[in-house]
Amino acid sequence: MPDLDGLKPHRRFVPSPSENHPLPLLVESLGLNPDQEAITRPDGYHVYHWLQTASGEGVIHFEDQTVRLPAGTGLLLFPNVPHSYSAASEIWETVYLTFGGPAADSILGTLHIRQTAFFRWDALSPIHSYIAGMLGRLESSGDVFGHDVSSDCYRFLLMLSRYGSPTSTAGSSGNIARVRIMIEWMEGNYSNPDIGLKDIAEVLPLSVRRLNDLFRELFGLSPYAYFIQVRIGKAKELLVSSPELTVRRIAEQVGFRDASHFVATFHKHVGMPPEQFRKLH
Repeated sequence: MPDLDGLKPHRRFVPSPSENHPLPLLVESLGLNPDQEAITRPDGYHVYHWLQTASGEGVIHFEDQTVRLPAGTGLLLFPNVPHSYSAASEIWETVYLTFGGPAADSILGTLHIRQTAFFRWDALSPIHSYIAGMLGRLESSGDVFGHDVSSDCYRFLLMLSRYGSPTSTAGSSGNIARVRIMIEWMEGNYSNPDIGLKDIAEVLPLSVRRLNDLFRELFGLSPYAYFIQVRIGKAKELLVSSPELTVRRIAEQVGFRDASHFVATFHKHVGMPPEQFRKLH
């Protein structure tokens, strides 16, 4: 992938595909800015906006919060969130990506990114140069309909979920490590319909109250509500990837004994029944 050293100003807008070529993720623009200017958007940006520091440091204000962006960090701004940002060092080099699309909300929800979030990663993470790689591939591929850059955007979001550590008031790396253990356990046990609150609480040597506080600080959800989101996320994957499976069979595979309960829960969380979600995607 291209290195970010010696950045040259570069902004690329991606043509929107026609209605005959719909894509779940639509990249609007991506680029590199070796000398980021100050920006103020009182009405926010109309699509998702990823802003990443390549070198130097910036500071961003949003939703009554002020966050510093040193190298190895980035912020994913949700649409229409008022914000402003500017350099906090002599030179602030940035990388950015803006995107939307009919599936953007649900994809981010599946990745447990449900609000504007600050991320950090280590120096060896592939996140560091991925947007520059996207830009290079876009320049050389002749991607007329935006298919390749849409796929790249999806891979970037997966990478962000995997390698980036969301920062919140939950604080220490020890607490985040404990929560990751819990999430891994959920990922391995979502198909078991016998799991309840007591089983979840026994996974970690933490009190139920402390575990609940950690999850609410990190995700805005209780551990059990998060577990339901994991099950719904797995159901979405099966609905799209396994069209031969009935809704009843998918319900069983993601830990629901009652198909009607699954349909009602899915509708509540996604805003549509499973069959409609399958047709849409």
